Amino acid sequence: MPEKILVIFAHPLLEKSRVNKQLIRFYKERGNITLQDLYELYPDFNIDVEHQKELLTEHNLIILHHPLYWYSCPPLMKQWIDMVLEVGWAYGPGGDALNGKQMMQVITSGARKAAYTESGRNHHSLREFLLPFEQTAMLCGMTYLPPYVIHGTHRLSNDDIRTYSEELSALLDLLSAGVPTGEATTGADYFNELLKEDL
Repeated sequence: MPEKILVIFAHPLLEKSRVNKQLIRFYKERGNITLQDLYELYPDFNIDVEHQKELLTEHNLIILHHPLYWYSCPPLMKQWIDMVLEVGWAYGPGGDALNGKQMMQVITSGARKAAYTESGRNHHSLREFLLPFEQTAMLCGMTYLPPYVIHGTHRLSNDDIRTYSEELSALLDLLSAGVPTGEATTGADYFNELLKEDL
């Protein structure tokens, strides 16, 4: 039976994103994936916390899909994290609702990968900027999988976007079949690298 996957998607300007408009359609085509488009569902930022908790409980793998905004996520996704992952439920005393689940990110970035190096414009790797998300997963008892990242989105051709879309589809096949944890995934900075290997 396919893994149940919950996608928490946030993009405040989706109508202007050629890449993300293509990517999210693959979620809608799969019966084992539940897509939550936060800006569509909660334009007033009034998140239904209890409903989101129910969805988290019902799914095994949680994907946070978002563009990189100031080295983090868009504000509505940050609010989702702040409100839904409550102490006593997601972490802290009695907070074991997410124990044993897996979390990963699908990220789009306008900057090229070379910008996320010690000698690049941002002086740090993307994984360093994502440490708060990784620590959040660990605090909640979840396994953090490497992110799937698309760099240089502003420069991608239609053929490039099609290639990445096909790669995301392959990733969803792999995730739906159940992702191996441990050494098979912890050695890679990006999940993109794992797609080229025999997991």
